[in-house]
Amino acid sequence: MQRIFASAFVAASLVVAAPIVAQQANQNSAEVQAGNYALDSNHTLVRFSVVHFGISDFFGTLPGASGTLSVDPRNVASAKLDVSVPVATVSTTNKVLDAELVGDEWFDAAKFPTMRFVSTKVVKTGKSTADVTGNLTLHGVTKPVTLKATFKAGAVNPMNKAYTLGFNATGVIKRTEFGVSKYAPMVSDDTTIAITAAFEKQAK
Repeated sequence: MQRIFASAFVAASLVVAAPIVAQQANQNSAEVQAGNYALDSNHTLVRFSVVHFGISDFFGTLPGASGTLSVDPRNVASAKLDVSVPVATVSTTNKVLDAELVGDEWFDAAKFPTMRFVSTKVVKTGKSTADVTGNLTLHGVTKPVTLKATFKAGAVNPMNKAYTLGFNATGVIKRTEFGVSKYAPMVSDDTTIAITAAFEKQAK
C-alpha cells in the first residue's frame, strides 16, 4: 500500500512540475518581444560594492526597485529605461551599519529617498550586450553613468504566465561625486554597481 501511495505521489509531482521543467528560456536577443515592460521588483536586485580600507571587498544590496522598459529588438538604440530604487532598503551584513547608511552622512534617505536611473542612449555592443548611458540621480546629485548590460533570456514565467525578460548590468561610479564621501578614500571612492533585473511585458 505504501508503495502505491508513493508511486502516486511521485507521478502527481511530475505532472505538476512538468510545465515548469519544460519551460525553455530563449537567449536570442533578436527574438525578444517588442513592447513596454514593468520591472518585476521581486526578482530584481541592485548590489553595490566598495573596497573596505584596502583590505577586502564589501557588499550591500538595495531591493525594492521599480521601473519601466520599452524595447524593440529591431531598433535597440530606441530602448528606454527608467528605474528607481528606494535607498532606505539598503542591507548589508551589519544591522548597525544599515542604520548608519540611511543617515545623513551617507544616503540621507529621509531627504533623498530614491536613487533613479533614466537612460539617454543605448548602443549595441554585441549579440546580447549593450552600453546603456543615462542620468543617475543619487543623494540629490545627477550625473551621467554608463552601464554594461547583458541580455540573459526571455520566456513566459511559468508561475504567473507573464512574458519576462532578464538582464544583468554593471557599472562604476565615484560616490564622492554624488556627495557620499564619508571615509573616502579609505573606503573606496570607486563603487561598483551590479544589477540583476527582470521585466514583465505589459498589455497594450
